[in-house]
Amino acid sequence: MQALLERSTGGGRELPEEVPIALVYDGDTLAVMMATPEDLLDFAAGVTLTEGLSSKPVDADIVHHANGIECRMALDAAGRRAFERRRRLTTGGTSCGTCGVRSLAQAIRMPPSVAGGALRLHARDVNRAVDALRDHQPLHDRTRAAHAAGFFVPGRGLVAVREDVGRHNALDKVIGHGLLSGSLPLSDHVLVVSGRVSFELMQKALSAGIPAVV
Repeated sequence: MQALLERSTGGGRELPEEVPIALVYDGDTLAVMMATPEDLLDFAAGVTLTEGLSSKPVDADIVHHANGIECRMALDAAGRRAFERRRRLTTGGTSCGTCGVRSLAQAIRMPPSVAGGALRLHARDVNRAVDALRDHQPLHDRTRAAHAAGFFVPGRGLVAVREDVGRHNALDKVIGHGLLSGSLPLSDHVLVVSGRVSFELMQKALSAGIPAVV
């Protein structure tokens, strides 16, 4: 693949890594996602939150196998009930935010209400957020094939960024970072993402209490 890329582009370019990541809870698999194998603790925490399994940080064991990686976690009783409702049946691609869900009710969930609090977002903040995100994408700089999601706070700037070949994965990673760092609720944060904003990205943002998306 690298040789084909060099011939097609007339030069060398690094390829982003993409491997199967299994999200395993109490020995049962919720989903297998194709993702960039970086910031996996953040990824595991973010998926756990955005899938409605737990709003508290969970410990994850990262287990490497010859054909992929497992993120192994444990749930409390409430999380286990939520897991049974959200269990998925298929592998999810990098472009898929709802692959494998078993019903329309699972795919389109009623999002929580999110109040913006004291957040005041001006046009200059939107421009700064977009410019700042683009300046903090080293994986995309090397490959031209990665998405990013970050948190922007007016008056402070960009406070966190995560990258992945999949934009849903990048968002789960930065939300997981916020959860593990104790930053939630994110009522004073603006989420800035690369690529288009689809309904499932908005669901994820609302689940983390984020009031604005750029």
